Amino acid sequence: MQTLEVNIPFQFLLNKVLVSYTPKFSVNLRRSDLRLLNATLVIPEIQESTSSKGISSEFKSFSYLYNEEQFITSLKNDIIIVKNLPPNLKEARKRKEIPTFKPKKLASPDYYIKELLPELKKSKVIGLVITDGGCLQPVLSSKWVEYQRLRCRVAFHALHFRPEILELAHLMVKRLRASGQPYLAYHPGLVRDSLAHQGCAELFQDVHTELIQYRRAQLIKQKIIRDELSVDSHIRKFNGSCPLMPEEVGLLFRAMGYPPTTRIYLAGSETFGGQRVMIPLRAMFTNLVDRTNLCNRYELNKVFGKESPLPSNSFNPTSTKTSKQLKKEWDQAGPRPRPLPPPPDRPFYQHEKEGWHGWVAEKDSEPDPSPIELRDKAHRLLWDALDYVVSVEADAFFPGFHNDGSGLPDFSSLVMGHRLYELASARTYRPDRRFLAKLFNSTQDHLYYPKRSWILAARKHLNDSLGEEGLKRQSTQSKSRSFLSHPIPECTCTISKTGDKNACPKWIEASLAESKLQESTENEQPDYTDEPDEQQTDEEDESKRNDSPSLEEDVEMDPDD
Repeated sequence: MQTLEVNIPFQFLLNKVLVSYTPKFSVNLRRSDLRLLNATLVIPEIQESTSSKGISSEFKSFSYLYNEEQFITSLKNDIIIVKNLPPNLKEARKRKEIPTFKPKKLASPDYYIKELLPELKKSKVIGLVITDGGCLQPVLSSKWVEYQRLRCRVAFHALHFRPEILELAHLMVKRLRASGQPYLAYHPGLVRDSLAHQGCAELFQDVHTELIQYRRAQLIKQKIIRDELSVDSHIRKFNGSCPLMPEEVGLLFRAMGYPPTTRIYLAGSETFGGQRVMIPLRAMFTNLVDRTNLCNRYELNKVFGKESPLPSNSFNPTSTKTSKQLKKEWDQAGPRPRPLPPPPDRPFYQHEKEGWHGWVAEKDSEPDPSPIELRDKAHRLLWDALDYVVSVEADAFFPGFHNDGSGLPDFSSLVMGHRLYELASARTYRPDRRFLAKLFNSTQDHLYYPKRSWILAARKHLNDSLGEEGLKRQSTQSKSRSFLSHPIPECTCTISKTGDKNACPKWIEASLAESKLQESTENEQPDYTDEPDEQQTDEEDESKRNDSPSLEEDVEMDPDD
């Protein structure tokens, strides 16, 4: 028998990975009759680290982020994992003789049986490039339950960040709680790709709008999204397709009763729009901190390891002429009188051209990233890892843009799924952006001084999102796209009719039955590799939400309340 689970775990990775496989014939890892591919996994490669030439040579691609030994040891009873290919296969890979496949994020098990298994038997080794954040359907039938459990073991037990990252992350958590007060983690979700995917360009200004539109044009050209280039961002915002802006999140925190001194940790390596979009939130909550406030430069650089220096592209100003040279040019310039020369154009300095947005002013196409930019991209993996640990261990977590519709496992959804697995009773907000957009629209002229009915409506919605109502919505919206965003009941409880103590709630059983019915309907379709229409899925999800918030008439505030 052979095994399929080697294809599953890397949906958890935050970035693209390259996975190679070699078949094994002498070792039989049969633990269930459900094993499909008899394969040995070669430690995967993370593209962001392999494309960067300036990172520390102490780490390989996978070990730059994860604990390699922990990964191998934890899965030794499930799959054989090796660190490198044999020398002859390495040479074949360099000559590009190994077939490579790019499975879709919603590929079914039949795809691996009918497409990959014959190639694996023929070539003895194949490569998989995971570009969509996953490589297997999130919801599988009951006969695949062992593979779902394997996903849980990989994501929550085998994949550990390397010790240096965990040490610094736990130090950051200790410093956040040093005053004896709890802290709230907030991830804005303002990522350029997600904003371009949903068409939220008009929510920003100046160069940021151009950058989002340029990225959206790229996604349309690559046929990743099938939509018009120019869309009304405000309509998308009203439909819940765009993120909650930091100002709106601050107003919601005030409605929930959080005092201005609440310590809020700002997670995420990328906040599109820069510090300007964070100004309203900082004005309302002055204890808004991030990793740079909790760690000094030495502690952050220590996580990088010893990196080789890269050539700097510092600007070298042109040498100025001396007064003697200027007088000599004036004397040799010809008869007088003559008009003065036009004033010189303002020079463009190098630091203005090399930034992540500087090319917009001069070119129509985005330039290739420089070596420094590639290394910074690899560094952002480490920042996301630190923020991930801090967010999972936070006393409360608020996502600004989860279930962003891009199909990729976004940061907030992964954190919410991990917190649900580790401690389901933890305060994890699961807001409905469509409901909140209509709520904010109803008090657009009085955002900072809303009526009490508005405050009560916002408070009730957020409190409900902490419990069963929020879990149901999360299961409906994200389970069909990302397994790890809602890893129950497979990872936490069991579907049992014998009154097991670990039995799932009734609403989970009903949701699972509905998912199985939907899956059986999809399996009747002839093409099992086609992905469902993202836009149609979003419309179905939105139709299940509340159409509009019910706001009561404003009443006089009770001073004893």
